Amino acid sequence: MAKKIYVGNMSYNTTEEQLWDLFAQYGTVLSANIIMDRETRRPKGFGFVEMEDESAATAAISQLDGQDVDGRNLRVNEAIAKPRQTRNDYRY
Repeated sequence: MAKKIYVGNMSYNTTEEQLWDLFAQYGTVLSANIIMDRETRRPKGFGFVEMEDESAATAAISQLDGQDVDGRNLRVNEAIAKPRQTRNDYRY
């Protein structure tokens, strides 16, 4: 079963391709996304990687958490799904 991983404290220069390659060392990567600011269109410094195998994801988390990448120590852990709040479109 696929496992989603949070990757924080990333350099603003890190690309999705670099993120993909970094995690591909540990197993099959299904997706790698860097979150962008809507207004400035610049990276926010964090992203998510989805890996096919849970054991590979666990290995990647333990090996990459705290590792220096592009001059920043990554924070890597399992992503926790937050329930989305429904927006109220009523205007007063």
